[in-house]
Amino acid sequence: MCTALTLNVASNAYFGRNLDLNCGFGEQVVVTGRNFPFKFTDGSSNESHHAMIGMGTVIQGYPLYAEATNEAGLSIAGLNFPGNAHYFDPVEGKENISPFEFIPWLLANYTSLEEVRPVLKNLNLTNIPFAPQIPLAPLHWIVSDSTGSMVIESQKDGLHLYDNPLGVLTNNPPFSYHLENIKNYMNVTPQWPDNNYAPEIPLTPVGVGFGSFGLPGDTTPASRLVKAVFLRSVTQNQSENVWGKNIVEEEAVGQFFHILDNVGMVKGSTLNQENGPEYTVYSCCCNTTTGVYYYKTYSNSRITAIDMHKTDLDSSELTCFALKREQSIQYEN
Repeated sequence: MCTALTLNVASNAYFGRNLDLNCGFGEQVVVTGRNFPFKFTDGSSNESHHAMIGMGTVIQGYPLYAEATNEAGLSIAGLNFPGNAHYFDPVEGKENISPFEFIPWLLANYTSLEEVRPVLKNLNLTNIPFAPQIPLAPLHWIVSDSTGSMVIESQKDGLHLYDNPLGVLTNNPPFSYHLENIKNYMNVTPQWPDNNYAPEIPLTPVGVGFGSFGLPGDTTPASRLVKAVFLRSVTQNQSENVWGKNIVEEEAVGQFFHILDNVGMVKGSTLNQENGPEYTVYSCCCNTTTGVYYYKTYSNSRITAIDMHKTDLDSSELTCFALKREQSIQYEN
């Protein structure tokens, strides 16, 4: 279970996500330098490419990213898509890329959605795992830059590419369902509501929030998407009403995390098939314009920032940052 989000505020583009699981996976913030030697399962390699930053785990020296952003501002995140994701044998003449290498392959080679769209039409996501003991995760992906986003789903009937006007992605069902389901909430508004039910009856709200009555609050993928889309929309459309004309970075990043918090999972509130608690292991937000990556974990709600441009982007090595997991509290006395 996960929620990914894009946001454009004050001339900056932001991209991030909640990662919801029942445990961590050895994740850390990883910066891949421009000269790190990528070798892909189709036999190709790339030893000079765009640098990138994101959350992942490093196995056998290879960065397995959950999401990442490159230095040009192109971003991508993989989200759980069980029961629907399907990968194929390699096909001659196609771009045969395994899901585990899809994020670094895309970010290493391309800088924008304009570049990516024609390439993806020839993409074949293959069934080749990273290692025999590490099976492929069933995923679909959101790819974004400052101009918009798209969704990529590989299913039994082939590859599906969608423009994503919502700027949000969660999990099952397929994205085509979410595009239809969102129409059920066209009545939701942040405004103080008028009495459209029976204007001849003197009805008035008993408090604030009645305009958003019916907005879901459960942790299902469809509900999380609906709520995140609403909060993203009101943020982008009413940013001057909320902050004024001069929005500073801290306010924009804080608002991004507030949206993610509203669709996060509290430990114990959602149990999986094995009766284990699913919870928001970490939340992240990257200012894709400046290359600063922010994150917080379930156990430490303080936001930590890492600037990719303050690392050696020409490196042939990975630069890794262990997560600060111990709760940080500022005491006043």
